[in-house]
Amino acid sequence: MRKMILALAVVLLAAPAWAAVTITLTKAGNEVTIGYNATTELPKLVRAFALDVTATGGTIVGVAGYKVGDDNNGYGIFPGNFSLYITVNPTTGLVDSWDDPNYTPVAPADDPGALGGIGTAGATLEMGSLYDTNAPAATGVLCKVTVSVGTAKLCVKGNAIRGNIVMEDASEVNPAEVCIDIGTPDCFPSTFTTYADWVNFGKPDCWCNSAVKATAKGDYQCDGDASGNPYLTTGWRVYTDDLNIMAANWKKKMAPASPAADPCADISHKGYLTTGWRVYTDDLNIVAANWKKKAGTPPTGLAGNCGLLSRPE
Repeated sequence: MRKMILALAVVLLAAPAWAAVTITLTKAGNEVTIGYNATTELPKLVRAFALDVTATGGTIVGVAGYKVGDDNNGYGIFPGNFSLYITVNPTTGLVDSWDDPNYTPVAPADDPGALGGIGTAGATLEMGSLYDTNAPAATGVLCKVTVSVGTAKLCVKGNAIRGNIVMEDASEVNPAEVCIDIGTPDCFPSTFTTYADWVNFGKPDCWCNSAVKATAKGDYQCDGDASGNPYLTTGWRVYTDDLNIMAANWKKKMAPASPAADPCADISHKGYLTTGWRVYTDDLNIVAANWKKKAGTPPTGLAGNCGLLSRPE
């Protein structure tokens, strides 16, 4: 069966008809899960999706969480990239490997009607099914889309030029556009063990990298740059102004203690459990280790990765 329709699976011919398939969106931070619900069309099933995904105020960073290949209860046939990255075995008529990392649901930007793709404000996703016995369910998850920090909204609608949604009887569905508000994410990762302290300190910008929040001064704060300013004549990020800020907050505790510590002086982002002090020798040791260092590559320079999601904590 698969051998007979493999070639047809990447050429989606559709005839318009009235039908209803609902696209669903759920989010977790900057990641949006795109699902579908075709239960109102039973016993019909969806054969393929062609969807435009757009990010308002941001870009599409990545697409993941999708199934790849055939006969796997999912939509792992990607028409826009099939001929580019997948080879059909001429002897068996089947695909020997689906493992090419370039084989994704994101349609090439130069295909007719396709959006710009990863790194732009919109991507066209094309996903189809091919199976002998392991058919997709009438409702499920297609993929997960990650958007850039600052994205206000993500919307998904059918791409009519690429086929919209095609049912297994070849009828076409034009799904209603759905959108979800992304909101402004925290600039300090909730996965960090020090996240609760950041919240309790009032979410100070100085703990956050400017790559995560444009107004932040925290590129080098975790390296000892309490002031957030370099020395103009030398370029040093850690020097006497930072030491003075630390000295002014030595052995101070977190609010509501009075006077409370300046969170920018808390270089390590960790307090002393027995005393509650936020600024002490661990902070001083970081300042000493980075004294007179400039922005650059460790160990001779500072990486500027405070508050970034990739920074280990």
